[in-house]
Amino acid sequence: MTGGVSIARIEAFAFRSPIEKPVATSFGVMRNRPATFVRVEDQDGTFGWGEIFANWPAAAAEHRVNLLAQDIAPLVFDRSFFRPGELFEVLTARTHIVALQSGEWGPFRQVIAGLDIALWDLFARKNGQTLRHFMTQDAADLVPAYASGIHIKDAPALMQKARDIGFDTFKVKVGFDRKDDLKRLNEVFETKLAAETIAADANQGWDRGAALDFITHTRSLPLLWLEEPIKADAAQADWAALAEVSPYPLAGGENLVGFVEFDKAINEAHLSVFQPDIIKWGGLTGCLSVGQSAIKAGLRYCPHFLGGGIGLQASANLLAAVGGDGLLEVDVNPNPLRDAFMQTETYVADNGWQCNEVPGIGVTALPEALAPYLTHRAEILS
Repeated sequence: MTGGVSIARIEAFAFRSPIEKPVATSFGVMRNRPATFVRVEDQDGTFGWGEIFANWPAAAAEHRVNLLAQDIAPLVFDRSFFRPGELFEVLTARTHIVALQSGEWGPFRQVIAGLDIALWDLFARKNGQTLRHFMTQDAADLVPAYASGIHIKDAPALMQKARDIGFDTFKVKVGFDRKDDLKRLNEVFETKLAAETIAADANQGWDRGAALDFITHTRSLPLLWLEEPIKADAAQADWAALAEVSPYPLAGGENLVGFVEFDKAINEAHLSVFQPDIIKWGGLTGCLSVGQSAIKAGLRYCPHFLGGGIGLQASANLLAAVGGDGLLEVDVNPNPLRDAFMQTETYVADNGWQCNEVPGIGVTALPEALAPYLTHRAEILS
C-alpha cells in the first residue's frame, strides 16, 4: 500500500436502548444498554467500523461522540497511515497532554480504541480479508466461547437460556451479599450438568479480607476462575496473598491500562487469565500485543467484552488471531444493540463462536433496527 490510507470522513453514533430488567454488578447498575459506534472512511471510499466503551458513567455514549468529534477526529486528518497500529500510536501521543490536563484518561483511551478497531477493519477490508486472517494468516474460524453477565440470583434461568443456545461454560456475577452469594453458588454447582464449567466474577467487589473469606468457603468448588475479587489497582501484596491461597486461577485485565501495566501483571504472575477489553484500552493494536504476550508467558487470554455487536465481532476475530485456549465472553442478557447485528444462537456451535466469513469484522452498515435507539450523531470531514 504505497500511498498509505488517508482518512477523509468519520461518523460517530450514540445509541441507548431501554431494557426490561437492569443489569446489576457489585459496583453499579445499567438501567439501559448504551453503545457508541464509529465509522471511518478513507479517500478511496473504503470504510471500517469500530466501537467505543460506553457502559459507564451513565452519560458516556453521548460524551464519547462529542469527544471524538471535537477533540480527537481533527488529529486524524493531517497524515496518512501505512499500517493500522500507527493511528493508535499517533493519537496516544498527541492526546497525552490534553488527557492529563482534563483528567479524562479513560474517555480519550476509549475513543482511540474505537478508532483503532475501525482502522484495522478498514485495512482488512481493503486487503479483502477477514480481520483475523489479516492479523494471522492461519487464524481459526471458530473460537471457544462462554455465557456471561449472569447475576448469581438469576443463574438458574439464565444458565438454562444459555444451555439452550449451546453454551456449556458460564460466568456468574457475585460480589453482592457474600453469604447469599456462597449459598447460591453452591446451589448452582449442585445443579450443573456434568460437562459444564463455571467461573465467578466479583467485579472488584471485595477487599482482601472478604476475598480471602470467599476463597476459603469455595475451596471445594472447581471454579474455572475467580475474576477481579479485589480492586484492579489494589496493592501487589493483596493480589499476591490471594494468588498464594487460591485453588483456582485468578482473572483480570479489563481495568488494566497500557503496556507497562500489563507487562507488570504478567511478570508478577498473580493473574492466570488475562482479559483486556478492546473498547476500553488499546483497541486491536494494544490488545493483540497483550494477548500475544500473555500466551507467550503461558497464561490464558480471554478478552473481556460487555457491549454492542461491533465490538463483539472484533473481539472474536482478535481471539482467533491470538490463538491459545482462551474463551470469548458473550453476554446473554438482552441487548438490542448487540442483537440487531447477530442472533447469538446462530453464531454459537460446539460451544464456540463462529466468526464472520466476509472481509473485516463482517459489518457493512448499521442495522435499521437500531434507528429508534439513536440519541446522538456526528459527522466529521477532513
